[in-house]
Order: sequence, then structure tokens, then C-alpha cells
Amino acid sequence: MLIQVFILVVSLVVLVWSADKFVYGASSLARNLGVAPMIIGLTIVAMGSSAPEMMVAATASFNGSPDTAVGNAIGSNITNIALVLGLTAIFQPLLVSSSTVRRELPLILLVTAVAFWMISDSQLTFAEGLILIAGFVTYILSLLLITLKRSKSAPIDDPMLLEAEQDVPEGVSTGWAIFWLALGIIALPLSAHFLVDSAVFIAKVFGVSDLVIGLTIIAIGTSLPELAASIASIVKKEDDLALGNIIGSNIFNILAVLPLAGLIAPGGIDANAASRDSPYMLAVTLLLFFLCFSRKKGFRITRLKGAALLSCFIAYQVILFSQL
Repeated sequence: MLIQVFILVVSLVVLVWSADKFVYGASSLARNLGVAPMIIGLTIVAMGSSAPEMMVAATASFNGSPDTAVGNAIGSNITNIALVLGLTAIFQPLLVSSSTVRRELPLILLVTAVAFWMISDSQLTFAEGLILIAGFVTYILSLLLITLKRSKSAPIDDPMLLEAEQDVPEGVSTGWAIFWLALGIIALPLSAHFLVDSAVFIAKVFGVSDLVIGLTIIAIGTSLPELAASIASIVKKEDDLALGNIIGSNIFNILAVLPLAGLIAPGGIDANAASRDSPYMLAVTLLLFFLCFSRKKGFRITRLKGAALLSCFIAYQVILFSQL
């Protein structure tokens, strides 16, 4: 048992590390091939934060555990909003000023509602997976078109978009870029494989469902990069980045992570995902929407609002473990 816990922890660390190296290598290689840094930042770098969730979802689905994949997507979204953003706001209140953030807040609410509706019948079909993936492609293309249009008409001063460009590494040789890319490609699926296997083993020992494992241990672990990015953003006094990282990651989780279960292992899923978890995900997303657009304190997420979000996370964990 202790060996399986050790494998779980090590696999999680390697998963997050290899995702970072994969993005580092891929973005460096793309830059060396002449791709614009802004484009790289909005695609490869942006997707990098959700790479661990995507790999876990794909591996779990191929292994016949789609509930782990669904739980990972739902649990990561709840964790990002309630835990990561809650802790971040308690540490430093966030000012919501970027037009990009304000535009994407209604979008995350919309895609969350769509995911809730799809899961409500305790099924995730191949067609629903295709719809979500099509939404993901549309989202990326729209983001690129809007950014390119703005860059031609006026200099881009949106801190989120500028940060996306700045995150692209410079001065990395093509040889090293290929090395890190290859290492990430090898380590990502291997670490995800061991992570899923150990998680399923632990779940069976304790009589916990694959869904709950995905909602808790795996979801919290794969959300650590978002927590690190949010803390780094507020240290640099770039509030929009802290919130933007969370919104972007949650959109990717629904449109790129969740559909993998439907595409690879379509069919029935744990009924609790429909009756308990997806409604909670929608509720905390709706709460975030109202907290961000409350005008009493301006467009700000105060420490009190952060405490409210963190309380939602704690309450959710209590609900989960009280039903075991």
C-alpha cells in the first residue's frame, strides 16, 4: 500500500514536471521555426497548464476508467475556483480589470452549463465529446483571430496577452528544444499511466470510487500548477493573470479534457457526477461570476469573497467524504 502511495506522489510530480518540459520544448521549437510568440503563447503555452489533466483523462479512459477522467475534469474546475482562487484572494485581493477576463467569465459559465447538461443523464456519448472538442477548436481559433485583429489595429496592452507572449522562452537551441519536447512526450504518458494505476489500486483498497479519486487526489494534484501561477501573478501584482489562468484552465478542462472520456470510452458514468459533482461545479462557477461582477466593491475579489470560495471547497470535501 505504501509503495502505491509513493508511486502516486512521484507520478504526480513527474506528470507536472514533464508537462512543463513538453511546453518548454514545443514552444521553443515553434519559435525557432518562425511561429509568432503571441500565437505560441495562446496555444501551446496556454494548453500546457491543462496537459496533466488531458493526459490523465486519456490514460484513464483507455484503461477503462472514464469516471476518473470525468472526475478529474470536474474536480479540477472546482479546485481551481474554490481552492486556488480562494487562497489567492485571501492572500491578496484581486482587481478584475481586463476586458479579456470580463469577456471570458460569461464564456466559462456557458461551457460549464453545457457540460452540466451533457452529464445530467449520467452519460457521456461520442457525439457529446465531438461537440466539446469542436467548441475547443472554435475557442482557440476565435482567440487567435481576435488577437491578430487587435495586433494589426493597435498595440496589444492586455496584460494576459502580453504575458502569453512573454512566457515563450528565448535563446533555446533547436537541439535542446527537441530534447525537452521528446522527454516530455515520453514522460507525460508514462507518469500518467503509473498515476492512474496507483490511484485505481488505492481506490479499490479503501473502497473509494474512481470518480472520487479523480475529484480529489488527482484533481488537487493536477491543479498545483495553477496555484503556483496564481501566486506568482499576484506577487508580480498582475491580478488579471491570476484570474485569467483559472478561467483559461477551466475552459480547457471542459472543452479539451472532459470530452476525452466520451471520445475514448463513451457510455455511462457514475450517477454522482450528474447528481452531485457537475451541479456543484456549475454552482461555484456561477458564484465566481457574481463575485467578479459585484459592483459594491468594484470589480474585485476581496478577501471575504476569497474566504467564501475556500469555504465552498472545504464544504465540498466534507460532502464527498461523508458519502463514502
